[in-house]
Amino acid sequence: MRRFKLLLEYDGCAYAGWQRQLNAMSVQQRVEEALRRLTGEGELTITGASRTDAGVHALGQTAHFDSDTAIPAEKLSFALNTLLPDDIRVRHSQEVSISFHARFSAIGKEYRYWYYAHPHASALYRNLSWHVIYPLDLEKMRREAMTMLGTHDFAPFAASGSVVKDTRRTVDAISLSEAGPFIELRVHGNGFLYNMVRILAGTLAQVGSGKRAPGAIERALETGSRLELGATAPPQGLTLLRVDYPEELCLPPT
Repeated sequence: MRRFKLLLEYDGCAYAGWQRQLNAMSVQQRVEEALRRLTGEGELTITGASRTDAGVHALGQTAHFDSDTAIPAEKLSFALNTLLPDDIRVRHSQEVSISFHARFSAIGKEYRYWYYAHPHASALYRNLSWHVIYPLDLEKMRREAMTMLGTHDFAPFAASGSVVKDTRRTVDAISLSEAGPFIELRVHGNGFLYNMVRILAGTLAQVGSGKRAPGAIERALETGSRLELGATAPPQGLTLLRVDYPEELCLPPT
């Protein structure tokens, strides 16, 4: 049995998220169906690094699976892409050590959130961004975002239904940039709670529009109150850009 690592890109609009669902189509299910057809292994399952929500996209989702297929690792991506729908693509495939785990070996993740700040919605980018009709003060948003940096108990940023026991995370990089009507939020950390980035995006939009007083994030971290933060931003603006791993775990087995 060999372990394979996949780098995946997908448009999440048509899916109920990454994780397999009982009554809805997921990205995981589509990839597993393609893998089973390709290898002939009916019980094959894959494990993803991030359980992206319904409507959320990925440029750098990572997954692993075990198989005794004889297909060369570097050819798997080409073969799988002939069996996958157009909104899911395998960008890279390789064999890795059996000790590699897409979820538990991860040491960092980076997400991007796109706002489309314009009086009129975009026809082309409606499924990749959040249309915000009111002006946003980028400098106010930047100052607010900087209070996320560091290691904190981010429990106020966890959506209801989150079951993790440890809500401490480290955010080590955050930035906001502007290009025309687009405002891009990027955030990198060692891990994220359920809906954490979308709650951050929603809070920054309210601070940037003047609908919420600056210092909301700092107040939430001090009090532990979700009420200090803004509404959860829509999913279509969020994209998982990459997942980081120790380099030695990503080397081919010897």
